Amino acid sequence: MFSLNFSGKDEIRRKIFYNRNKDTEKEGNSMNIYDRKILMVDDNQELVVMIRRILEQSGYKNVVWAHSVEEGFRIFKEEKPELVILDVMLPDGDGFSLFCKMREISSVPILFLSAKDEDQDRLFGLGLGADDYITKPFLPQELILRVGAILKRAYQFSGEKEETFLRLGERIVDFDRASVSCHGEETFFTAKELALLKKLCENKGKIVTFDALCYAAWGDSYYGYENTLMVHIRHLREKIEEEPSSPKWILTVRGLGYRLSAEEAGKRS
Repeated sequence: MFSLNFSGKDEIRRKIFYNRNKDTEKEGNSMNIYDRKILMVDDNQELVVMIRRILEQSGYKNVVWAHSVEEGFRIFKEEKPELVILDVMLPDGDGFSLFCKMREISSVPILFLSAKDEDQDRLFGLGLGADDYITKPFLPQELILRVGAILKRAYQFSGEKEETFLRLGERIVDFDRASVSCHGEETFFTAKELALLKKLCENKGKIVTFDALCYAAWGDSYYGYENTLMVHIRHLREKIEEEPSSPKWILTVRGLGYRLSAEEAGKRS
């Protein structure tokens, strides 16, 4: 299942994916996504070596790793990675608790890696604000595609300068910093939340379907994420709404999707 050899169609897909990202990066952020630092936290040494090779074969050269909650948090603070691949089961604790500690100091994208294939565990991890959740065993191509999609969503924007800032009443959204500020207090978005908010902003005043939002957040593998979408929308509302239970900005259009209210919302240059 963890074969490192790409052949036939898989090799063609890898090259297309690699080259496509290279082209889009020229138009966006000056740093290549393959230069982004990735931290992997897993106590399975054999699996860590395999995943590191998978990533390196696909162009990711800046990979560091840790084997426990304590070591993972220390390296996280020292190395400041731009993506974390985090195992749920660790020898001195669990990945969920480490995730929460990381989230206290950073909004870096985090992908959970777990042998648990229970929907409850997956929804719990995504509900905490994780950017994705992949279960073992997995295909190398699946990991590569998920990592690439997360990095592109988190660090590659369309370059629309007019949407660097968005005013929502007294709150100011800064897309470059992935944050929202109100009365001097700044709150950070996760990569998924930012992708969803950008999609809604691009279609301000219009209905954005569930499928379109799921695609914006999860790319080609968006099927089955409708329930998880609602969790991320709830977290978004908690950050940008005065009263999340009675939203003013992100409105539900029953049976269709969501709409970002155009009333009083405006861009700030």
